[in-house]
Amino acid sequence: MRVTVVGGGSWGTALAAHCGRSGHEVRLLLRDEGVAEAIRSRRENPRYLPGVPLPEGLLALTDPRAALDGAAVVIFVVPSEFFRHVAREIVGHLKGDAILVSATKGIEHGTLLRMTRVAAEEAPGHPLAALSGPSFAREVAEGKPAAVVVASDAAEAAEAVQKGLSTRTFRIYTSTDVIGVELAGALKNVIAIAAGIVDGLGYGQNIVAALITRGLAEITRLSVALGGRADTLAGLAGLGDLVLTSTGALSRNRRVGQALGKGVALGIALKDLGMVAEGVRNTLAACALADGLGVEMPIALQMRAVLYEGKSPREAVDELMLRSLKRE
Repeated sequence: MRVTVVGGGSWGTALAAHCGRSGHEVRLLLRDEGVAEAIRSRRENPRYLPGVPLPEGLLALTDPRAALDGAAVVIFVVPSEFFRHVAREIVGHLKGDAILVSATKGIEHGTLLRMTRVAAEEAPGHPLAALSGPSFAREVAEGKPAAVVVASDAAEAAEAVQKGLSTRTFRIYTSTDVIGVELAGALKNVIAIAAGIVDGLGYGQNIVAALITRGLAEITRLSVALGGRADTLAGLAGLGDLVLTSTGALSRNRRVGQALGKGVALGIALKDLGMVAEGVRNTLAACALADGLGVEMPIALQMRAVLYEGKSPREAVDELMLRSLKRE
């Protein structure tokens, strides 16, 4: 089938490469003509995935009309802050029954909407799905094995994506819990920053394991309060992605946290990263959602204090350790 991936960052490029290797007709829609030309001429994305060869059949385009013409599945892989604008920009070029898949792990600032809800507002009438789970872009682009989840309120849409994109190296499970899958993907980035901070502080692996465990507990509380299912958070989209992002060397959010733990200012850490770390913005969204629902999220609150209120990382960790004692 014809698949269009919207967004030429590392994850978008990796998914386009996977779809191309799966035998589909794949078009990658980018904004940067320089990157598009490099992909066409060098068969790699030199900015986001240098050194990773891309399939010959993958077309890199900057014209939305040409990129989206006849696409049966459209995968959005753009930063959450640009998701609405991009969806609004391309909606007129979408095939009427195209399945729209969000692979963006974020929450819209201000509205606090999940990405499939943003897509529903900007492209009403299309089947919607969310793709998430433990999957570093470079490893997927290199064809290394991974397992993820596609969630949709429409079982037919989830099954179409599952059957169309699953391979022996990319196993896709289906779910009906769109809320849980999307929130897990967005909020694990907040915990990953905290895990990076304690690593940067040199506090060892014990506290990293504790942060992951307690972080999962608070993500689950918020997700359930918003209508998600607790069992989703125990699966690939929850625990699986949280462990990977909090411990893996390729994790952007963990790297930002490590820099903060070593005393690097946030602005410099993000500049050095050179890519989007969704957890920075998602921290504000997580805290806003938690405040509105009265859900306790102490790790997220401390990350907000570090990222936006000038609290030192060491003080934030100390306050988490010195909270009042209670039952698990």
